[in-house]
Amino acid sequence: MTNTGRRITQFTLSEALSAVAVLAVIIAIAIPMWRTHQLRERRHGAMDALRAVQTAQDEYFGNHARYGDETQLRASAPKVLPDAAARAGHYRLAVSKSADDLTYTAIARAIPREGEAADTRCMELRIDQNGRKFAVDAEGVDRSADCWR
Repeated sequence: MTNTGRRITQFTLSEALSAVAVLAVIIAIAIPMWRTHQLRERRHGAMDALRAVQTAQDEYFGNHARYGDETQLRASAPKVLPDAAARAGHYRLAVSKSADDLTYTAIARAIPREGEAADTRCMELRIDQNGRKFAVDAEGVDRSADCWR
């Protein structure tokens, strides 16, 4: 048998185990980071939806000198609420207003989905007629500063 100058290289068991360990560490870091990214993107969708509702309310107030409920907003701006709800995605939108129709609160509440953990850190996002932004976690603790960044 002649030697052609090629050398056959093989991995040792320790090299293979080291590669598997490095891969496991990378995956252990990547999965929580991906989950955090997903939650942040969902929150931004809910925030965009609440801003769209706020814009619709401002327009409604300009035309009627009062704020509207969900039905009135759908009638005056038929695309706004469905588009906002689609943007909210993993949040359910609701609008509540005062008895005198001079104040309102738009609310986006996280929807728990089967097979996925709900966003317990920013369970409910709210915005009012003055543009004040609020957020609470699953226990009702104020998380406005964290969630509305």
